[in-house]
Amino acid sequence: MARDSHSPIHAQPEPPSQPSTGLPSAAPPFLSLHTTVVLLVAAFFGVVMGGLPFLSEKSVPKAVAAGLTTATVSTPVLHKLIG
Repeated sequence: MARDSHSPIHAQPEPPSQPSTGLPSAAPPFLSLHTTVVLLVAAFFGVVMGGLPFLSEKSVPKAVAAGLTTATVSTPVLHKLIG
């Protein structure tokens, strides 16, 4: 059967257009949630453990060494624990 020349063409409607914000909508995050949590908790442990030697001995080098060591050692442990 031939189509009537006066009937409208059946087309799929276009989805409503979203306002453009200029930002990519599907950009992956810089760090995953797991990595962010592990690094934040390790940094918190490092600050706490660095603050304790500073409060007891008033030695900045010892406090920095204790904080960096704690953060470095706790990162792989937290990676395995939080997951």
